Amino acid sequence: MDTKRKNLLIVIAVLAAIGLFLFWLLRGDTADQPMDKVTGTDPFLEEEFDTETIPTVAIAETIGWAKGQAPKAAPGLRVTRFAEGLDHPRTMLTLPNGDVIVALTNSPPRTGPGGITGLLMGYFLDKAGAGDPSPDRLVLLRDRDGDGRAEQPVILREGLHSPSGLAWADGRLYVADHDALLSFPFKPGATRLEGEPDKLMDLPAGGDHWMRNIILSPDGKHIYIAVGSATNIADEGLEAEQGRAMIWEYDVKARSRRPFALGLRNPNGLAWNPLTQELWTTVNERDMLGSDLVPDYLTNVPVGAHYGWPWVYWRKIEDARVKWAMPEFLTEYARKPEYALGPHVAALGLVFAGEGHRLGGGFGNGAFVARHGSWNRKPMSGYDVVFIRFDERGNPKGLPVPVLTG
Repeated sequence: MDTKRKNLLIVIAVLAAIGLFLFWLLRGDTADQPMDKVTGTDPFLEEEFDTETIPTVAIAETIGWAKGQAPKAAPGLRVTRFAEGLDHPRTMLTLPNGDVIVALTNSPPRTGPGGITGLLMGYFLDKAGAGDPSPDRLVLLRDRDGDGRAEQPVILREGLHSPSGLAWADGRLYVADHDALLSFPFKPGATRLEGEPDKLMDLPAGGDHWMRNIILSPDGKHIYIAVGSATNIADEGLEAEQGRAMIWEYDVKARSRRPFALGLRNPNGLAWNPLTQELWTTVNERDMLGSDLVPDYLTNVPVGAHYGWPWVYWRKIEDARVKWAMPEFLTEYARKPEYALGPHVAALGLVFAGEGHRLGGGFGNGAFVARHGSWNRKPMSGYDVVFIRFDERGNPKGLPVPVLTG
């Protein structure tokens, strides 16, 4: 056989292998349960399932809203465009004067695998819009004439490092980059964030979960920082997860920190329940257990709580894939989440109904949750904003109520 023909056969074989791999990848696992059954205060959790060596992949194509189009709002509500043309807007902070600060951000540069795996990963990241470089800036949106639309965005600060967390109090703007918590002097009304930041603490950098949402305590004395895990289930060892999969508490006056809650694979939204004054969070749970597992969740976060990651989920279900010895106390003290938001919905934003956040009687007592949307579930889940109703004692109930869909 001549060299040219041999090389051609090798190329054909490689392409065939890639084709078969993509066929399997895109086929994946299809959910057996309807979303209502795997959502709420008592979700159905499959006991018999096949673990995935390669995850199910089903990524929605990013197309944006055409002119004149908008998400579908719940009956009695209307949604309009406040600002547009922004590059990767991810988190927002409304200041006391009504100005809105928006973090334009994306993940820091990834050091993924090479070869065919790296090419495929790059393809899927690009398809989801997650492969673009991070803009690394904050912009200010101001509605000067009160018509419900912000005028031209103003660049507040550039040169940050995948910023996401935003909070303001007592003349200081707190910004969480993926690798540090920063503090800037800032007064509402200003249009530039000047000067060098005061670095309050380093944060574990990058990883699979790079967002670092923050919230101030009601008295402004503490900052809470959500830090997600580096991997799915501590795949690279527990050392790689030091300081991660947890919520940190930072004492502003003492300039000290302590772990506040642990075992949270990827905590994101942070908010105070106005009825109970408790801290609540949205958490993205583990992958590669199929399309019906494991539900992402909404939960209160008492100090010292441990939610089981990576060893267990939903308080007592052990993940047999985890190779590392489980701490003995977890079998008794792992905490059960309060409310399942559905498998792989990627719950991010969290806002409780309260002063300034009321949308009528049907949304008077509860929490709004933004579900980013799945990348590894069939059929897809999330891609919406929902309202979780709470009872008079401050506990979630019922099924999610759609607020924005489409």
